[in-house]
Amino acid sequence: MALNDRQTGVTGVGYEGCDLDGFIRRLHRQGITMLIDVRLNPISRKRGFSKTALAHALADAGIAYEHMRELGNPKWNRSGFGGSPGELGAARGIYTQALAGADARRCLERITETARRQMVAVMCFEADEHRCHRDLVLRAVRERFSCAAPV
Repeated sequence: MALNDRQTGVTGVGYEGCDLDGFIRRLHRQGITMLIDVRLNPISRKRGFSKTALAHALADAGIAYEHMRELGNPKWNRSGFGGSPGELGAARGIYTQALAGADARRCLERITETARRQMVAVMCFEADEHRCHRDLVLRAVRERFSCAAPV
């Protein structure tokens, strides 16, 4: 969606299999101006992807960064996203319930409002978005975005 010749909207991105420079180039190609990190604990064994290092690298590249811990998937629910179809369904159901909480709803509204003004990427580790909780974050934001009054 274009708004005043600027790109607006929301997309998802995983950094699995990426190095930091390639990841930032990818964000630039997509026109991302804000990255929302939805990892519960924004630490990584991959160089450059822990919160502070990532925030600095993104700032140097002209991309804003915000960590939304409230949208993180609890460690005890993560294995279901990599499991059988039944386990995946159960994990997605548990996480969907978590999105109904007041803190999560506030974060979803904030992402939605930001996406009405600029291009936002919601980030977690997993490359396969369907196997990641960010898929549910994106669905919730897109639902809010499409239901919002036109700008």
